Amino acid sequence: MATLPLKKPPDSPNQETVAERFQRLATVWHEETDYLSSMSEASSHPAYQEIIRLGPPVVPLLLRDLQDNHTHWFAALHAITGAQPIAKDLAANIPKMVEGWLRWAKKNGYQW
Repeated sequence: MATLPLKKPPDSPNQETVAERFQRLATVWHEETDYLSSMSEASSHPAYQEIIRLGPPVVPLLLRDLQDNHTHWFAALHAITGAQPIAKDLAANIPKMVEGWLRWAKKNGYQW
């Protein structure tokens, strides 16, 4: 299985935008973790951790992907924002988790 590099080669002429970097890292993460049943294991993947290190500028991209695809960005959103808008009893209900995060994001002025 071929994977994309986590880091862009140093001889690249122009800098990646946050969106480009997010897309590249998310592709790597999906390719290497979509078969995992453990979200804990998937969220510890180096590409996922690199997405977290992108910090607040990546939050709108995470929210858009969460809304459109229900991608499991819950741990990344929590790590970046410090928020935890999901009640523990909803922890396995992905649609409700998505709804809770999106409601929290709108309430806190995020746009995506």
